[in-house]
Amino acid sequence: MSQRDPDESQRDSGPTRELVVRTTHDDAEAIAASVRPDNTDEMATTVDGRTIETELTRETTGGLHSTADDYVVNLHVAAQCITDHDEHDNT
Repeated sequence: MSQRDPDESQRDSGPTRELVVRTTHDDAEAIAASVRPDNTDEMATTVDGRTIETELTRETTGGLHSTADDYVVNLHVAAQCITDHDEHDNT
């Protein structure tokens, strides 16, 4: 008995799935620089002032969900590290 890929039922020859995550931060450049190294070829992160925008593209809904979840966690950690660092420098 073989195991099925969890995303197998979601695969089709239809369009890819796309998501744009847009967040605002005081130190957007530093945070974006922290998350960019983890970007795959299907991800693009840009900064406009205080806004970070990351476009995610995946072939499956499950893949998009996993990528978005990972990205949001990485973004949160990067923002927290920058905030903690800034607070430490100001004390």
